Amino acid sequence: MSDLATAFARDGAVLVQGALTSAEVERLAAGIDANLATPSPRALIASKPDDPGQFVEDFRCWQDNAAYREIIFTSRLGEIAAGLMGSRTARLHHDHMLTKLAGTRQATPWHQDQPYYNIAGRQNVSFWIPVDPVPRQASLEFVAGSHLGPWLMPRSFMDKQAKWFPEGTLAELPDIDAEPSAYDVLGWAVRPGDAIAFHMLTLHRAPGSAALRRVFSARFIGDDARHAVRDWATSPDFPDLSETLPDGAPFDGPLFPLIWPEIDK
Repeated sequence: MSDLATAFARDGAVLVQGALTSAEVERLAAGIDANLATPSPRALIASKPDDPGQFVEDFRCWQDNAAYREIIFTSRLGEIAAGLMGSRTARLHHDHMLTKLAGTRQATPWHQDQPYYNIAGRQNVSFWIPVDPVPRQASLEFVAGSHLGPWLMPRSFMDKQAKWFPEGTLAELPDIDAEPSAYDVLGWAVRPGDAIAFHMLTLHRAPGSAALRRVFSARFIGDDARHAVRDWATSPDFPDLSETLPDGAPFDGPLFPLIWPEIDK
């Protein structure tokens, strides 16, 4: 873990091989399929109507999805998260299902995650866990070290609107694709059971997928995480959370269960 934690601190993204057992992968796949069959009210289609495939996302389903709860609470993810973050604790912030059906052309553009969230603090990690094999050309890509830089303007993926921070308040994303040789881009082929772990400020993107690509993401926060109240709906949104969790407060309560150490289990 020490080598992975060092690489995570340096690059902002690492491949964690064998993060889940084969039985856990099977259980997680069943959970994703159940989620796809019965989406929550928060689900959305993140691809255009003329896309031959479809990009389906859903958020904050762990309380209703038994398989998601099992993976979050009983797998090694919480322990791994704490080690990568250099945190005594690992608390779940939210879960996120991302499925690209076979033939999906819609790419996920370069972006950071944390500006879309209600999180202040540096100790955080997201796990991107596919239950289908993902070749390198269909996998996430990251700009190594970008988590050490500034926050960049979050925009809606389809129409590039600034729906979160007001225009001009954050630096704009650089045109990475125009000069790819100027950036250290990381990416890995991922087998079921492996997980890509990345910091919420690491610039990343994902291409479309020729084959079915079912992914579960669990997003953890550490000791220094604090609630950042926004004047807009975050992604995912936590309606009325500021009424019970004021700005600057540590995340606590049933929405954000403590996963590591195991005292909440």
